[in-house]
Amino acid sequence: MIDVLALGEVMLRFDPGEGRIRTTRTFQVWEGGGEYNVVRGLRRCFGLRTAVVTALADNAVGRLVEDLVLQGGVDTSLIRWVPDDGIGRTARNGLNFVERGYGIRGALGVSDRAHTAVSQLRKGDINWDALFASGPRWFHTGGIFAGLSDTTVEVADEAMAAARRHGVTVSYDPNYRPSLWAGRGGADRAREVDLRLARHADVVVGALGLAGPYPGAVRVGPDEVPDALAEVAGRLPSARVLATTLRAVPSAGVNDWSSAAWSPTTGFVAGPDLPGLQVLDRIGSGDAFAAGLIHGLLTGAGLERALAYGTAHGALAMTTPGDVSMASLAEVEALVAGGSAAVRR
Repeated sequence: MIDVLALGEVMLRFDPGEGRIRTTRTFQVWEGGGEYNVVRGLRRCFGLRTAVVTALADNAVGRLVEDLVLQGGVDTSLIRWVPDDGIGRTARNGLNFVERGYGIRGALGVSDRAHTAVSQLRKGDINWDALFASGPRWFHTGGIFAGLSDTTVEVADEAMAAARRHGVTVSYDPNYRPSLWAGRGGADRAREVDLRLARHADVVVGALGLAGPYPGAVRVGPDEVPDALAEVAGRLPSARVLATTLRAVPSAGVNDWSSAAWSPTTGFVAGPDLPGLQVLDRIGSGDAFAAGLIHGLLTGAGLERALAYGTAHGALAMTTPGDVSMASLAEVEALVAGGSAAVRR
């Protein structure tokens, strides 16, 4: 039986390490994807049984993605395999080239994901009622999957509504990516979709992405976070938890890292504060935060403790390369308890 189910795209990430995409001769290959990263973290760090609903073109590249997902312990039985035409004319697998950044040079992502198999999923392709009747406790998706195409918006809406009908807790992360909405209505259309889908959600991660008139319209200062979350709560009256990471970026290698949340019962809650956090690779840290938060909420730890799990897990994810977390639960617990980076023997 699955504890947590995610709907999203899984891509191959090509990582030039300390080099640049445009000059490298070698890449390290990982798997990654906003929604997938969450269930991968929940499986490998927190020990929950997880699965991902996605689609892949059935060729050697797709099977590599599957192999990487299997190594992460995430159930692959819900992958939809699309026949391969030999050159990707009708369906293909997504690629994501990512530089980690260093110092004054920020991280850079160059995605190659148009016309992927998962972007062609349509409403009715998946029997969500049967899937949620099988017993998962939590369902997660987000704005990256919804932004892949007009049809994926409908699939996300269908899935979230079905989860609610079956009493499954639903989380959503707006995770705005300008490149996904270019030529398709831009930030205004993304906001429209996010509000439509977030109204199905019990928990909204990255909730500050819904502040202001459209994504990126406002920069929320530390003192403005409580009011911004209250504004989002007014737009989402059914939400039980709104959570967000808080990050300042003095350089690519040093971030100030914290979090905050709101719920109707607690009001505003501030998360742990980790200033001057040394960063190796920040990509996927927000997804690791979501995984820790979900773990805390699923185990009944309370919102403050759930924020601590999310903040610690996100921080540890930034100390290793790749999208996915390599942290252990013992390391997360130690950091939550105030642990240090001292050598352990």
